Amino acid sequence: MDPLSILLDGARARGAFVLRTIQSSPWSVQVRDRAPLNVVAILSGTPWVVPGAGGAVRLEPGDIAVMRGPDAFSFADDPRTPTQVVVRPGPRRTTPAGAEPAEVADTGVRTWANGMRTGDDGADGSSVLLIGKYRRPGEIAARLLSALPPLLVVPGAAHGESALVSLLAEETVRNEPGQDLVLERLLDLLLVAVLRARFTRSDAQAPHWYRADQDPVVGPVLRLIHAHPDRPWTVAGLAGRTGVSRATLARRFADLAGIPPMAYLTERRIDLAADLLENSDATIESIARQTGYGSAFAFSAAFKRARGISPQRHRNRS
Repeated sequence: MDPLSILLDGARARGAFVLRTIQSSPWSVQVRDRAPLNVVAILSGTPWVVPGAGGAVRLEPGDIAVMRGPDAFSFADDPRTPTQVVVRPGPRRTTPAGAEPAEVADTGVRTWANGMRTGDDGADGSSVLLIGKYRRPGEIAARLLSALPPLLVVPGAAHGESALVSLLAEETVRNEPGQDLVLERLLDLLLVAVLRARFTRSDAQAPHWYRADQDPVVGPVLRLIHAHPDRPWTVAGLAGRTGVSRATLARRFADLAGIPPMAYLTERRIDLAADLLENSDATIESIARQTGYGSAFAFSAAFKRARGISPQRHRNRS
């Protein structure tokens, strides 16, 4: 598996929230729902995104913004416009004082508008945004979240992303059997396309371990760990597979990937185990074997150290 596929492998929307919003000036929406990741495509208009830290950024039609949670952020027609609507966990919309906001009747399927509409294409000067929201931390691997800045803007979406945005926008306002699943998979594809466009740019600040895949020593070790996380790997065993000493591998891996090889192996095993707990009926004992632990007890202890809760509690809350 190539490094970008490894990075994005954990991005799977489950119960994702997808919405089209049409906002007429003046407007300002602050998002405080603590979602781990938001993907917003600008269909028309030139809104501003205001992250919790850092300056406001003006967006153009075709731009895609990715906001990493749980910090709050805002979208507005102007950074100086006072907040009119707050999006809270649920997601639930209120006024800044906590009251129910005025809603516009007949806005359509998965559509929210803040004023009288003369059209859905922004020709009247309104901004039209397509919002995809991953609502649970388990939907996005911790390694992916750690690789992202609080705000990532991909300007002027290229052909691949643009086609996906158009398809997602079209499907968002449909109400057919299986529609939620269609929207979730399209959101996953859009996120993959956006991050691929970002991380493969020559000037991109890709994560350390993403660049490490190109190294003739560390790259093969990464692929061994991902292909066979159940094997009883040691630094000596991995070093032997790549023809270098333990000290050389340990130093080189830590320099390029940012953490020691055994710590990386543990993270990979726990990420895989969390996914199996959420998306399979496998027993704790079976998951322990699949992720390289000798017993359910050893696996449970390692999982709790890493995630702060037991495997069973993680499964129950998923």
